[in-house]
Amino acid sequence: MLHPSYTDLMRVVNKDVEEGDTKIVNSRYSIVLATSKRARQIIDGELPMVSVKNEAKPLSLAIQELNEGKLKIMAENAMEEEDELQFLLDEEEPIEETLITE
Repeated sequence: MLHPSYTDLMRVVNKDVEEGDTKIVNSRYSIVLATSKRARQIIDGELPMVSVKNEAKPLSLAIQELNEGKLKIMAENAMEEEDELQFLLDEEEPIEETLITE
């Protein structure tokens, strides 16, 4: 059994969502996807954002990070917007301004 429970993790993720707004996570599937992606990052060498106890497994660390609020789940469209903004900021060529006159 997963501790904390899926419902507890969903509550943590959605805690900042105001009533009436769309929740960030609506299902256990989203929790599983997010924690598995984070576990793979830890396996690939990223440092955990929580204290490691006695050879904890990467998935356990990812769940602990999510439960402590150190791991944030973003909606897919928000991630695309952030990536696009980062791309625009990383461009090396200056953007030319065009003045249109009548």
